[in-house]
Amino acid sequence: MSDPRITSSIFTRGAVDLSTLRGPAPASTRPGAPPQGGPSTGAPGAPGAGGDGAIVDVTEETIQSEVLERSMAMPVVVFFGAAGFPESDEFAPVLERLAAESGGAWVLARVDVQQSPRIAQMFRVQGIPMVYAVVGGQPIDAFSGVVPEAQLRQWLQAVLKAGGVTVAEPEDPRLDEADDALMSGDLDAAERAYRKILADSPADAAAEAGLAQVGVARRVAGADPATALAAAESAPDDVAAQLLAADIEVLSGLAEQAYARLVGLVRRTAGEDRETVRQHLVSLFTIAGPDDPAVASARRALASALF
Repeated sequence: MSDPRITSSIFTRGAVDLSTLRGPAPASTRPGAPPQGGPSTGAPGAPGAGGDGAIVDVTEETIQSEVLERSMAMPVVVFFGAAGFPESDEFAPVLERLAAESGGAWVLARVDVQQSPRIAQMFRVQGIPMVYAVVGGQPIDAFSGVVPEAQLRQWLQAVLKAGGVTVAEPEDPRLDEADDALMSGDLDAAERAYRKILADSPADAAAEAGLAQVGVARRVAGADPATALAAAESAPDDVAAQLLAADIEVLSGLAEQAYARLVGLVRRTAGEDRETVRQHLVSLFTIAGPDDPAVASARRALASALF
């Protein structure tokens, strides 16, 4: 299963030729023709289409309007599945719920591969469930199989950004729970919660920052800030004293001072000590995040100190 994020892949613009689906449908799918395979059962693995337009069932007759033309105005997520297939039945309701929650930011187009095999062939579907993102009339990314909801939400956010849609990041109750544990001082519970989020979403910056804060909180536990800072002042080359002082400064809102302290220590150390200081500094960067101007400046200073 591919990682469900917008990446360079075989599903780049133009990789799937949908032009043949714009022509007349074959006789078996034209209005008035005898149906094949029995009556339509609605979306794969789910009952009926959504009445608010966020969810539509697609056939060869409607793919032009419901997918190609609609994707010129907003992202369309095409779900390939079939009722009665366990993974399809499991995953379809998750997509449907997220589509309904989106408030019209994107449309879920459901394709029953048993009823519309030609569409599946055009999209090179080799197994179900499979999901495509279509923007501007062309597929931009795809993944197959069932993925955790947290990863699916990240993928959808990337699809929306690729489609030029600005949406608020959804609140994650798991992150609120982890943050509450951290604020209350239950570091073990906070660490478990952050690690669980990262197991589902390895690139979750908020969870990474929270886990780094847990580490700082553990390291400063029991330390007297004034005493620790004084000890670091009197022993500028004592690695342990400087690391503790930097942790205290970060927790005190003096992150830039902490970064400068450790960059200076990198310049004065070598070997294992130098690597220890570098790793500690990088862990402090994680708390602020890569977009923080102070972090960007400190990274440049660190690179200069190292090379």
